[in-house]
Amino acid sequence: MTTTTHELAISATGLRKTYGDKTVLDGINLAVPTGTIFSLLGPNGAGKTTAVKILSTLIAADAGQLHVGGHDLTLDPQAARATIGVTGQFSAVDGLITGEENMLLMADLHHLTKQEGRRVAADLLERFDLTDAAKKPASTYSGGMKRRLDLAMTLVGNPGSSSSTNPPPASTHAAATPCGASSANSSPAVRPSSSPPNTWTRPTNSPTPSPC
Repeated sequence: MTTTTHELAISATGLRKTYGDKTVLDGINLAVPTGTIFSLLGPNGAGKTTAVKILSTLIAADAGQLHVGGHDLTLDPQAARATIGVTGQFSAVDGLITGEENMLLMADLHHLTKQEGRRVAADLLERFDLTDAAKKPASTYSGGMKRRLDLAMTLVGNPGSSSSTNPPPASTHAAATPCGASSANSSPAVRPSSSPPNTWTRPTNSPTPSPC
């Protein structure tokens, strides 16, 4: 059975990106089914972050057909943005306010009602094992706790796809269960990365796909 772009969380065909005379992405093909978690591995400079930035609509591709959540990134980037959440390499947590306040700030940015925002914040704080620290300033959190809070903040808007670039080891074990639960119990949490090997065109020095 053929999988269409509407059945995929992320689809890319012939993705290309260059900076001057340096080719960063050279015809990448990518298919990530809805409800799955994938990792994209590769050496420094292989183009992993560039691919995530393009699929997050932060920068434009030079060529390629790209769809996220069934939306064409060229024709309707705004609709695609509404379906994704991104956790960057560096934490977006505000250390001057509490973990709960960080979550409620994200709820406000997603235009949730006050009641719904508090419900979502409480649920995610519990799932990421941060309830006991919710009322404490985020500046007092350990590195792993900050990363878990960062990931929880990404899921406040219930995105259809979420991506995390270069997650540090501190977040890997603690965040594994909550992220898996998000995939199973709500809209699927998907990290843009690899598709099955037979759907990849991998030029020399391009990222190597590997399932989580």
